[in-house]
Amino acid sequence: MTVATAIPPLSLEIAAETDVGLIRNLNEDSIATDARLGLLVLADGMGGYKAGNVASELATRSIAEVVDEGLKKNAGADVGALIRKAVLAANRLVFLESQKLTQRSAGQEQVMGSTVALLQLQGGRVVIAHVGDSRIYRLRRGRLELLTHDHSILQEQIDLGMVSAQDAQTSHNRHLVTRGLGLKEDVEISLSESAAQVGDVYLLCSDGLNDMVDDADIELALNSLQANLPLAAKQLVMIANDNGGEDNISVILAKVIPQPAASGSIGAFFSRLFGR
Repeated sequence: MTVATAIPPLSLEIAAETDVGLIRNLNEDSIATDARLGLLVLADGMGGYKAGNVASELATRSIAEVVDEGLKKNAGADVGALIRKAVLAANRLVFLESQKLTQRSAGQEQVMGSTVALLQLQGGRVVIAHVGDSRIYRLRRGRLELLTHDHSILQEQIDLGMVSAQDAQTSHNRHLVTRGLGLKEDVEISLSESAAQVGDVYLLCSDGLNDMVDDADIELALNSLQANLPLAAKQLVMIANDNGGEDNISVILAKVIPQPAASGSIGAFFSRLFGR
């Protein structure tokens, strides 16, 4: 007789860092994490002084609030549908704020937008969504894999064979995205779902990390320091700054672990971080 083995509930151990870098005066990145919801959100704003900063913070806060409210109303909600709803709501919010900014600028169009990279763990499944060129990686059994595909002019050129991977490192098109929150009334979202495994380490990052640090060096750092996620996050930011720190650098790391047994304190397994 075959006995079915129950899959234990999973949760995330989370660490995050965000840094202005060595060149910029303002950090336009924003991050939000909620261990209770298994939710990670990272946004990289665009639009110049203050506009990008506002866009990214609107995006992270809005998404976290919509997901939280959706799961409060229905704990068994379709996570993919809820994530899509949250990102579309954030897009609408940033778009409307951009319209207000244009009106305050005497009708002169003001560009305000943001990338977003999002991960949610529910049960044994991970849902990821992204818009723009912020990335999501997974380290599994020592191997780093990029789970997202940049929405950028440079990536399109690479896909068409117009630019080699080596030339892409110095391309002037590196930061020209083809999709972003708030740029239009609607937005196309890339969304996927996969099974999680205990020991997986997920990395969400703005391009201030992957532009400055090769994937091979990211893999080496994570393999060396995955037992200490806060240190790993700090190390990745430090390497990016050591290599030039040309942009804001944001990193969220999350390791999949068995869900701890319930304790007397509800707050023991809840954390939320908003930052820029």
